[in-house]
Amino acid sequence: MEPIEVTGDLACLRVAIVNLFFHGPPGAGDRGWVLIDAALPWSAGAIAGAAARRFGADARPSAIVLTHGHFDHVGALRTLATRWDVPVFAHPLEHPYLTGRSAYPPPDPTVGGGGMAFLSPLYPRGPVDLGDRVQALPADGSVPGMPGWRWLHTPGHSPGHVSLFRDADRTLIAGDAFVTTKQESLAAAITQRREIHGPPAYYTMDWGAARRSVELLAGLEPEIAATGHGRPLRGPALREGLAELARRFDQLAVPRRGRYVERPAVAGPAGVTSVPPPVGGPVPGVVVGLAVAALAGAMLVRGRRSPG
Repeated sequence: MEPIEVTGDLACLRVAIVNLFFHGPPGAGDRGWVLIDAALPWSAGAIAGAAARRFGADARPSAIVLTHGHFDHVGALRTLATRWDVPVFAHPLEHPYLTGRSAYPPPDPTVGGGGMAFLSPLYPRGPVDLGDRVQALPADGSVPGMPGWRWLHTPGHSPGHVSLFRDADRTLIAGDAFVTTKQESLAAAITQRREIHGPPAYYTMDWGAARRSVELLAGLEPEIAATGHGRPLRGPALREGLAELARRFDQLAVPRRGRYVERPAVAGPAGVTSVPPPVGGPVPGVVVGLAVAALAGAMLVRGRRSPG
């Protein structure tokens, strides 16, 4: 796996279904770069290898910055943070899920209508426990190790979700506030068909907050957007698509029916405090069986191919 260039000092590394980002110029050396998000549990070796090739052998980041703490964004986090002895920065509302205090709300496999949605009951909800390695993002909006960038609170997909923006060239790291592939679809997740969508529906806990977050990001009129799922987009196609998503968010992103559509999950500084009941019956056993089989097959293939 090799990263693709987004800008001269920002690169995107795709690990299976999810992206992470390296910030810093090639050859930046030890403590001269930042890792943004940490992909899947088995990917620590691949991430460290790509970082070494980009920044130099044994080059450690100055920080790891998280857009949020869902399993596919923190899978290799504990291994990498320990290996590099580096602080992890996240919004305070994400801390319960990173310090062992709370699991995320249950996913909703009834929304999105695709294989990734059906698989969602199998995804880990956490929490992970990084102890005092987790620190709060600075209250002034700056991003540690990334001069010229600012973080914006973009909740909805998770309580403390943040996006990162650089005003100088209008580069946006959006996390999962919106994505550039239909992440609910297993086929789209594999092929990376490029199109703007709302946050992955099966894990979005507050649709009203998600709408406001997309409106905030559309108002930035970004030139480049790199998202947690899908390929980077840029230029007029990005701005027009994002503006359309903001204008018609209820029609384009919000499911017609789902666990969190009428009532959001409620979370605070200590984690989740209440969740609405599931909508409809449980996912049929045959679907769960197929999901387990698919996941087992994917893990087998991954185990044969993964470098570490």
